[in-house]
Amino acid sequence: MNPGNVIQALDAATGELLWEYRHELPEPLDRFPRALRGMAIFGDKIFFDTTDAHEEPESLARLDEPMTALGGLRGVVVIDEVQRRPELFPILRVLADRRPLPARFLLLGIASRDLIRQSSESLAGRIETIILGGLSLGEVGEDALFRHWLRGGYPLSFLARTLEDSYHWRRLFVQTFLERDLPQLGVTVPAVTLLRFWTMLAHYHGQTWNAAEPARSLGVSEPTVRRYLDLLTGLYMVRQLRPWHENLAKRQVKTPKVYLRDSGLLHHLLGIRTQKNLLSHPKSGASWEGYALEELLKVADADDFYFWGTHGGAELDLLLFVDGRRIGVQFKRVDAPRMTRSIHVALEDLALDHVAVVYPGDRMYPLGERVSVLPLTALKEGSKVMPLLLGTRRTRPASRKK
Repeated sequence: MNPGNVIQALDAATGELLWEYRHELPEPLDRFPRALRGMAIFGDKIFFDTTDAHEEPESLARLDEPMTALGGLRGVVVIDEVQRRPELFPILRVLADRRPLPARFLLLGIASRDLIRQSSESLAGRIETIILGGLSLGEVGEDALFRHWLRGGYPLSFLARTLEDSYHWRRLFVQTFLERDLPQLGVTVPAVTLLRFWTMLAHYHGQTWNAAEPARSLGVSEPTVRRYLDLLTGLYMVRQLRPWHENLAKRQVKTPKVYLRDSGLLHHLLGIRTQKNLLSHPKSGASWEGYALEELLKVADADDFYFWGTHGGAELDLLLFVDGRRIGVQFKRVDAPRMTRSIHVALEDLALDHVAVVYPGDRMYPLGERVSVLPLTALKEGSKVMPLLLGTRRTRPASRKK
């Protein structure tokens, strides 16, 4: 490991550099020691660095007497697995109100909306929360597009030496998440039930939500499967993309679409192990849609976002609202996207400023007035995303190795 946020892996026998990871700290975390009394980081990135947090399991028992254990500490104090100690929040409130302030607290834990709400309520005005997702395409590099899509963004899955190692890690992650992590958060649904439901969701990936079929398959009520869906959504494993309803004389879709947020976990639950399996799988198009959607949302500075569809078959995968402008996005896993009826209908019915068709190729080109084709790799840098999505920037990216 190097100083700074850099990780390198070398072959022990030859000294060959196997991979290198440079992590860019989010701005609030980068400025943490100067501006904040407390910060909570929830998510699924793993850090191994001199400037990042290190776990000391033997220190956990000291927190049985939290005021004694924490009151005398100075500097930046890191508390990992904070979801196991929610009773610490009132204590931290007292410690964060001291003047002068001898210590700031960095809280790490599983991303859970309930836990985030609890910490925000207990430490209101004293804490900033950051949700860290997996590695982004911008972090791993455009040459790794297909590897990243197949393996997902969890570092140990993406960086595994072999496909089999990556797949095995994801299998163990799902097992540990269901059997250990969820009970720590107070979830009482049996792990086997949630695994069955999660697997069903993988087959619904990219479709509008309908509770009836999963409820019948699991032998439970529709409100119960809705609760399961909200549970996985609140844990940032699933995204429910809301429908947009325009004032039109057309029947429009009013139920959310569901996506598994990490493509690697999706592929594990679908039994997809290789790139060849992925490209030939019936869910390949839906997988690309969800993967590209997540990568775009990581970098797009949108005020709000939805999908849109009509019962007549017209559909827009993503509708972005940015500074009063409307941008439509379609995700296509094809070599050369073409103009479609859905794009024509969406342009007219939604009064879109521009439509971008995002695909896994490496060429940009116009499809028509206010419509352009964009490679996903061109959208990995935040400052360039909006000009491209609005059709105001015309540069051709370098060809990508496959």
